[in-house]
Amino acid sequence: MTETVPIEARSLVRVYGEERAVDGVDLQVNAREIHAIVGLNGAGKTTLMRMLLGMVRPTAGTALIDGHDVTADGSDVWKRVGCLVETPFAYPELTVRENLRAAALLHGVERSRIDAEVAKAIDEFEIGHWADRRSRVLSLGNKQRLGLASSLVHHPSILVLDEPANALDPAGVVFIRDLMRTSAEQGTAVLVSSHHLDQLARVASRISLLHRGRIIGTLDPGGHDLEEEFFGQVYRYDRERGAA
Repeated sequence: MTETVPIEARSLVRVYGEERAVDGVDLQVNAREIHAIVGLNGAGKTTLMRMLLGMVRPTAGTALIDGHDVTADGSDVWKRVGCLVETPFAYPELTVRENLRAAALLHGVERSRIDAEVAKAIDEFEIGHWADRRSRVLSLGNKQRLGLASSLVHHPSILVLDEPANALDPAGVVFIRDLMRTSAEQGTAVLVSSHHLDQLARVASRISLLHRGRIIGTLDPGGHDLEEEFFGQVYRYDRERGAA
């Protein structure tokens, strides 16, 4: 029996007016893998992730979660997915604890387990000091921690993170790196985008380079100078195509 791929893009395209934000991307993320996407601002990383999560309909191609087309996925499939894309979502009028309870309920956690899972998330993400404060008063860094905790409170088997280290201090960046590594070791398929090439190199199984909406190459996580290789591939691609 062929094992189902947790996250898969098949020739995905998204067009806005005359711009091809994503242009024929093929991508797979396997269980126990951290697959990183890197690219300059505007490369199409967030659009690609939003299509993979069913937030944006592709102009062409197919996005699959656990073998299911995301445009038709039912709630049972989405219960296995955790995500943080662009900005952490939280209800500003709810406390940190109440937001985590809402996230657990929305992801189908059994009511008898919710209090324990919320308490565990508060402790793991070190947000106990703010647990009973409304989320609107949190700093950007603590809002990011809350968003990450909300994406993981239900123990997803698929995790999609767009710039998860945004607004975090150095200790928070290390925390995210360890969190991704632990999640993958426990069987989770992790897709992450980040500008922190050095941090990605410490945890990524694969690094795909997205440029002008296309996967133009890969980077070796064990390479000695990822930044040099990154810009080298980008400049070669643009030079060969006469791009500005």
